[in-house]
Amino acid sequence: MNEKEIAEIRRRFNPQKTNITSVHGCCVNEKREITAEFCQSLANLTQDETEALLSLLKKLLSGSVDRNLLDIEFSNEQVLHGEEHKRLLKLRDSSLSDEAELRQLFADIISSVKTEGSFLILAACDSYDVFTYAEDGKKSEDSTELFKYFVCGVFPMKMTKPQLSFAAFDSTFKNIVSNAVICPPESGFMFPAFDDRASNIYNTVFYTKDSGADHTEIIGKLFAAKPPMPADSQRETFNALLSDATDGESNLEIIKNLQDEIGGIIADRKERKEYEPLSFSRDDICDILRSAEVSDERIDGFKEGFNQSFGEKARLNPQNLVETKRLELASADISIKINPERGELVETRVIDGVKYILIRADEEIEVNGVPININ
Repeated sequence: MNEKEIAEIRRRFNPQKTNITSVHGCCVNEKREITAEFCQSLANLTQDETEALLSLLKKLLSGSVDRNLLDIEFSNEQVLHGEEHKRLLKLRDSSLSDEAELRQLFADIISSVKTEGSFLILAACDSYDVFTYAEDGKKSEDSTELFKYFVCGVFPMKMTKPQLSFAAFDSTFKNIVSNAVICPPESGFMFPAFDDRASNIYNTVFYTKDSGADHTEIIGKLFAAKPPMPADSQRETFNALLSDATDGESNLEIIKNLQDEIGGIIADRKERKEYEPLSFSRDDICDILRSAEVSDERIDGFKEGFNQSFGEKARLNPQNLVETKRLELASADISIKINPERGELVETRVIDGVKYILIRADEEIEVNGVPININ
């Protein structure tokens, strides 16, 4: 799913647009015991409660593609004969009314999720008459596709602290006791995927709040699949490979060049309204390194490290590898943030045997809010 398709489904989580009629779930305590099971009809909730519940479910489709929203692909064998895929289809087709399959899904989540403390598992099914576009490009209410899908997620429960309140109606102070509140989801999924604005049963979208979290166990349990390397781990690995490839060189310009190249590509795609997830191959990255005058010998070393870490044919989202929205210089004692579009203001020098980072200061400079003079 691309950003535009995700946004289209996110708009479904609105009381005026959704066809969700009920939310299924269970409450799990810190001992991993189910303390309650429920099927909550939205018709029995107030408008505010319905909006709050749909808003929580909507967060299962939040964040960035390839960072928080991971594409999990099923093989042909799994679609034809896999028990995990068969269960997902049964749940989708029954609108989550297949109690045996739903209980097994909850049991598998409870046994494999790494959430600490008590939590809720919530699941809801929606059907969407996908609108079409007329020949003039305008939205048409005609539909040739019914997209039926469900979402399921793990929502931590946190206890609020007791607080003192003032009741104006009888002019008294009162203690507000602690309550368990539902927090945004830590993980979850949507099945099937919505690709090319149509149902794709060969894919599911897995959500993770923490881009550095390892969800190998739960993805293996639910989908019999291996997840991609977490986005934070991708960046750490890439940084190590880049450091090795430029070891002993003055590599600030190389880092700025990578940031400029990737940032420019992202900005250009955004301007042209391209929504497909961006991906770079090993050779794409090597071409940028070569343009930054990294030697062929060091590029060969980078290739070898890339193959071992990611795989020779791997394609990675460059936004997981390089920070494009900020340029930050940091050490144990300093931290300086610079507009990434003004990287030319920074350079490195060795003066009288001492290493320096030089920042051109043509504009007014403040320290703790106080303008300083440079004489």
